[in-house]
Amino acid sequence: MRTQNSGTAQTDVAAPTDVVDLRRSVIAGAIGVFVHWFDWSAYAYLAGTVATVFFPAKDSTSGLLAVFGVFAVSFGIRPVGALVFGPLGDRIGRKRTLSLVIFLMSGATLAIGLLPGHASIGIAAPVILVVLRLVQGFAAGGEFGSAASFLAESAPRHRRGFGVSWLEVGSLLGFLAGSFVFLLLSTELDTHQLTSWGWRIPFLVSAPLGVIGFVIRNKIEDTPEYRTLEANDSVPRSPARELLCRHKRQLLQAAGLMAAMHVPFYAVLTYLVTYETDHLGRSAGNAALLSTAISLLGLVLVPLFGLLSDRVGRKPVFVGATAALLVVATPAFLLMRTGLVGTWIAGLLLGVILAAILGTYAVWSAEVFPTRTRQSGLSVAYNLTAALFAGTVPYLMTVLISATRSTLVPGPYLMVFAAGGLVAALSLRETAGSALLHPEDVSEPAAP
Repeated sequence: MRTQNSGTAQTDVAAPTDVVDLRRSVIAGAIGVFVHWFDWSAYAYLAGTVATVFFPAKDSTSGLLAVFGVFAVSFGIRPVGALVFGPLGDRIGRKRTLSLVIFLMSGATLAIGLLPGHASIGIAAPVILVVLRLVQGFAAGGEFGSAASFLAESAPRHRRGFGVSWLEVGSLLGFLAGSFVFLLLSTELDTHQLTSWGWRIPFLVSAPLGVIGFVIRNKIEDTPEYRTLEANDSVPRSPARELLCRHKRQLLQAAGLMAAMHVPFYAVLTYLVTYETDHLGRSAGNAALLSTAISLLGLVLVPLFGLLSDRVGRKPVFVGATAALLVVATPAFLLMRTGLVGTWIAGLLLGVILAAILGTYAVWSAEVFPTRTRQSGLSVAYNLTAALFAGTVPYLMTVLISATRSTLVPGPYLMVFAAGGLVAALSLRETAGSALLHPEDVSEPAAP
């Protein structure tokens, strides 16, 4: 429903205000992120087995490199997916793109779980695997922007930070679920069982979750803000062009926030395991246990920091987190040298800082953009920074430590991105509790 007032149409459809509505929105928004990270972690943990099944070679290292090459390609195509699904969501709505991306991701995941190996169909096996990973990466390029836009526009204004923070809870849950399934498979199955059929289980399990997510997303209504655009006949014809012509500043600011999230995320939750085993002499079990503890800590703290940002503002929480990272990063890696206890203290401290960043960056980025270009802006900023900075963390850390012969390199590297995030945050206004509909959303601007 809508009312007319001085030639400007407005909607009286409110965002969800009760716990049931918020929970429904959170499930619809976060389930795709969970499925994506479950698949991501399962593929990473099973890399050695997948190499044996699809890339048999005399040199096992060659097969493993091929698997990680496919992994990198799926990351590289995400910006393409962002450029497709971001503008598409601004043109046809959040609900439709949410349903489409989870359908594509789940379909490709199921196909991987059913795909015959090299021994059965020869060279066609790795070729099809590459194609399916490309489909997954392409769809994943549209997941964050669709889900973050939907959650930001569906959550009550006074609980928006809390609602959107559950996206990252979904990420952490997916990551933990993938590692748990791998642990279960590796302890219960022998090498032959794992290679012949066990590796398929995570991909086959993921598919029904995707179907459930598709059904949930297909039944939800689109957001109040997007329905207002439709009611006012203000849906953008070319959101990508409008974004680049009118909102370059917001795009750069959001990219600064997201880069300050991506690098600590991959450094703390993935690379730190390698760092502990290769440079600190810790056992793989101790390293994995610390990574799990940091993830569990994040599950508790991320929504609390999202809630805190609703109370005190996005700026104090994010600025405090990036400033803390700027100060603590290098001392934390120094502390890790002192022994196992120092490693745990430093790792958990970095985990707390990361949780504060994860709890605020997505909602603040969503509030920066007008509704007309929100999904485009979020998708492009997130996936470009992910492609440039996230997947490159382990490689660059290895190269830089080798070149400098200093195991402290990760500290200054984190400081660079903390400083970038701090600059971006200080350039932004406070948006907690603000309306997501900007003036231009209800009155289409002149063509750029």
